Amino acid sequence: MLNIVLVEPEIPQNTGNIVRTCAATGSRLHLVRPLGFEVTDKHLKRAGLDCWYLADITYYDSFAEVLDKFRDSRFWYFSTKAAKTYSEVSYSDGDFLVFGKETKGLPEALLAAHYDECVRIPMIDESRSLNLGNSVCVGVYEALRQLSFPNLKREGRIPRR
Repeated sequence: MLNIVLVEPEIPQNTGNIVRTCAATGSRLHLVRPLGFEVTDKHLKRAGLDCWYLADITYYDSFAEVLDKFRDSRFWYFSTKAAKTYSEVSYSDGDFLVFGKETKGLPEALLAAHYDECVRIPMIDESRSLNLGNSVCVGVYEALRQLSFPNLKREGRIPRR
């Protein structure tokens, strides 16, 4: 199981989409306050559709609380400031994929303190970064691919008429 951490997410639709990704992949979601919305927000629930009951969500008052609770775990920090790409590292079951707020990303002090665990999603120079929901999906599916998609249905079937 992967762990997705959103540090101070601001846009409810992004978090709702990430809830849906967590529900579809069996990943756990960790939300770090302050949140830029109420969890009862109609847009948040609409974006997550009917997946809220399928997602395992925990709330924290600070990222330090997450680090303290899971001190023996591995964390990967997604940032446009990282030197290596998200696909250059080897993910393990139970890893934490950490994403910052939409407008500022993760704090630079946090990135500097954990620079060897920082990864980026490649983009053209001078572009805006990907949407948070898309970034989470890219990271989650790369980690799951490396782990051979544990507990996920790997094939579908077109019904014959």
